[in-house]
Amino acid sequence: MMTFHITRRVLLSIALAAAAGTGAGTAWAQAQPIRLVVPFGPGTTTDIVAREVGQSLGAVLGQTVVVDNKAGAGGTIGSDLVAKAAPDGRTLVMGTVGTHAINATLYRKLPYDATRDFAPVGLVGFTPTLLVVAAGSPIKTLADLKAAAATPAGISFASAGNGTSGHLAGELLAARLGGKMVHVPYSQGGQALTDVMGGQAQFMFYHPAAVLPQMKAGKLRAIGASSARRSAAAPEVPTLQEQGVADFDLVAWFMVYAPAATPPAELARLRDGLARALAQPATAAKLAELGVEQRSMNVAELAAFGPAEIARWGEAVRRSGAQVD
Repeated sequence: MMTFHITRRVLLSIALAAAAGTGAGTAWAQAQPIRLVVPFGPGTTTDIVAREVGQSLGAVLGQTVVVDNKAGAGGTIGSDLVAKAAPDGRTLVMGTVGTHAINATLYRKLPYDATRDFAPVGLVGFTPTLLVVAAGSPIKTLADLKAAAATPAGISFASAGNGTSGHLAGELLAARLGGKMVHVPYSQGGQALTDVMGGQAQFMFYHPAAVLPQMKAGKLRAIGASSARRSAAAPEVPTLQEQGVADFDLVAWFMVYAPAATPPAELARLRDGLARALAQPATAAKLAELGVEQRSMNVAELAAFGPAEIARWGEAVRRSGAQVD
């Protein structure tokens, strides 16, 4: 019978090799591309923000970040994809106030739980919406809009879909001003904006990132901002509260999420990377230009933020009467 004698030196070599293999595996995983899912179409505000953040995050982490648009069903398709993805830090989603707050009340049954199925990586920032009309519209002031809504024909307002922040802002404005304001939901915000510019719908609430270029091109005019204070990206546009619309403060936001079971160490790496990416001067300047106002949150604040937003926007959804089966 042949006997094998394993020396202490051999055992040490085996242990070192195993440790090296583990390190190599971790390094390999971190060298793989990160898929940043955008649950809306190309050219939307979420897409624009995600591409800016993804480019900066990739540079900071030394990984390629691939933006992947998976639009549909008010953002639920792309969000659900990430909720059920492998929790290895390689699949993230650019969540929004719609996908991770509004939809919890808007949809009778969601394929995911916005709190239980996701781990927040970090808040990108908040953004108001601007109430815009076509540049050639006879509606030039909020008083004009109120007068138009008071006519028998009323007016229509477009949105990127039922239950979006733009829809709820329009419903709240209708409740505050009175008159007839008919909601026209679109599957894509860009198409809704095109129809507002073409006069098929009289107004729309939408994010500065999408409307500012059209305002500069002379195709849109902003009447008011939905936030309690003016947007830094459009300081010349007065808020609706300034114009006498009481208690009007609806602000959207963007948050990067990972699947809930992502290991704490990987989550910490991503959080650190995102924080450093958002702090890059060029990135911060671009986000500010897009109307996204950054605000840092610690882990405890991130955990509390989602449930609080679901409760706050849930009340707005119930007031609007919007519901999706």
